[in-house]
Amino acid sequence: MTLLVISPDFISHYSPLAVVAKAAQAAGQRVVVATGENMAPRVHAEGFEWQLLQLSQSANSGIAQKNPAITRFLNATKEGAIATITCQALDREKDLLWQPVEVAKKIASLCEDIEPDDILVDHISFGSTLGVYATGRPFTTLIPGHPSQLPVGNERYGIPAVWPNCMQPKADELARQEDITDRVTAKFTALWNAALQKIAPNMTPVKDAFRVHGNQVLYNSPKHYHNVEREAHLPLKHVFVGPLIREEELTQTYQTWLDATDERPTVYVALGTFLSHRDDVLKKLSHALQQTNARVAMAIGSNLKSDFEPLPTDWLVEASLPQIGLLQGCDLIIHHGGNNSVQEALALGVRQIILPFSTDQFANASDLERSGQAFVMSPNDICVLSLAKLIKDALALPQPKKSIPISSAILANALSNR
Repeated sequence: MTLLVISPDFISHYSPLAVVAKAAQAAGQRVVVATGENMAPRVHAEGFEWQLLQLSQSANSGIAQKNPAITRFLNATKEGAIATITCQALDREKDLLWQPVEVAKKIASLCEDIEPDDILVDHISFGSTLGVYATGRPFTTLIPGHPSQLPVGNERYGIPAVWPNCMQPKADELARQEDITDRVTAKFTALWNAALQKIAPNMTPVKDAFRVHGNQVLYNSPKHYHNVEREAHLPLKHVFVGPLIREEELTQTYQTWLDATDERPTVYVALGTFLSHRDDVLKKLSHALQQTNARVAMAIGSNLKSDFEPLPTDWLVEASLPQIGLLQGCDLIIHHGGNNSVQEALALGVRQIILPFSTDQFANASDLERSGQAFVMSPNDICVLSLAKLIKDALALPQPKKSIPISSAILANALSNR
């Protein structure tokens, strides 16, 4: 049996795909990963075969440098939630599919050479979905973020299915956003169908390209946090396989820091690859945490550590940190609501404070807020005093139960039962 995994050249998207691939490998399957050069060292380290496949012009392995698109996005996050998802929708309109025909032809060629028994694709990698769909081969779709990344019912791609209490949009703002999203969806679908016509002229055009998925859908989320109102609309063959978290061993330096803990709580802070550029929020977090008695590990991305000084001498502040390894010894994580951070915290039983900025972060925050698993604050409305109090309140709560990841055997079986 051979599994072909098609991954964007981004660590945040590759990681959950790799967990599924490791399960297939443990079950005796050959695993081939088609992705960009940036992920190649990680692919080889996992023991997978690597095939070069460029799906976009951009890539990152954990630290993102500013460019015009990121700067535009960051400025939008400072205006608020609606401005942010509007910015993302307009950027999506400008660059919806990168070289779709060329990518599809490359995928078709890979399939002919490898003859996979199953193909696993990231739903957000629309070019890879188009390419695999055009081959007519069966495939499995992984939803890397909140389940609503695959819209169902009356949902729209790019607009949160649910919102946290502190960030509910006004009705007129939401209506304008829905109009923009409908326009983007129509344009995206037209481009998708135009490419499909060139690649596979006998295939029927799709009605909404954002809703295209494989024969089976895997959700990187535990089922018990899912909104029950969506259940009736989900694809016929779907499995909630989350939390998908990879194994991570700490180097001696990090392990020594973690082991040096005393009676004080340990707090982990990270805003993700792109949002770490919001140094104004990170600085407020730093100042608030200094009003608690916590030891802190904080990932600051491409920011300079000197910009945050003075800092307590026992804080661990670096560009990037081994998040999964450190979380195993942490009492609280403060993060942006990205799904990898959400799932890692759930799996390891770590308290959460979420400051959502964009996309599915709002829906993740809402789900965890509703289930009592997290506190949520608007990142643009926080003040140091209120944040310090919230941190103390969160640390006073009992440690949440761990969401146990499904076994490797069950995960591999989910693939084989598509």
